[in-house]
Amino acid sequence: MSKLILNTFDWVPDMPRGYVRDLRVRWALEEAGFDYEVKSVPFRERSTKHFTNQPFGQVPWLTDGELSIFESGAILLHLAERSKKLMPKEAHGRSDVIQWLFAALNSVEMASLPWSLYIFTDDTEVTPGRKSIDQFLQNRLKHMELILSEREWLTEQFSVADIAMADVLRLVDRFEGLKEYPGCASYVKRATDRPAFRKAHNDQIAHFAAGDKNK
Repeated sequence: MSKLILNTFDWVPDMPRGYVRDLRVRWALEEAGFDYEVKSVPFRERSTKHFTNQPFGQVPWLTDGELSIFESGAILLHLAERSKKLMPKEAHGRSDVIQWLFAALNSVEMASLPWSLYIFTDDTEVTPGRKSIDQFLQNRLKHMELILSEREWLTEQFSVADIAMADVLRLVDRFEGLKEYPGCASYVKRATDRPAFRKAHNDQIAHFAAGDKNK
């Protein structure tokens, strides 16, 4: 395997620490036991090289030899193809993981992210738009509650789909959005109790904290 390099910001403000999406990649790398290096790019000054590797000026991206891969979901899938710990090799198991990975990013995060942005900005005005966003998230959580109340993981084994889904639901849980969904809340706790998550989370916090001295 080529040298794996995870590229992320050198610093971010306090609020997003522990939730920047390089955490998903760190988590997968730790679960798989891959050797990797973390490199920093400036948070405040996005270079031409940065946009070459990540066209939206975001993070993370992963360098794997001559490959440079952006978008956390694409990176998770790339890593999963390399490790049975992240995704089975047989066709049925692989298909199950891939569909749930896409569901986490497209069906659930599509609802959770706008909702969390409202909470983050402390916008308490109840407008028709806000009601629609609340309802959209509740509809998604109701479906996930039925599923996660009956399963330990999304598929037969823990996988990159769980990394993505747990991280998406973890943001909702941060703002107490899982109070009425005990199955979802228990699932998030199971996932975040894993040693690989704890290491990834602690490493991300330490990484951004180290940049405080330069700000």
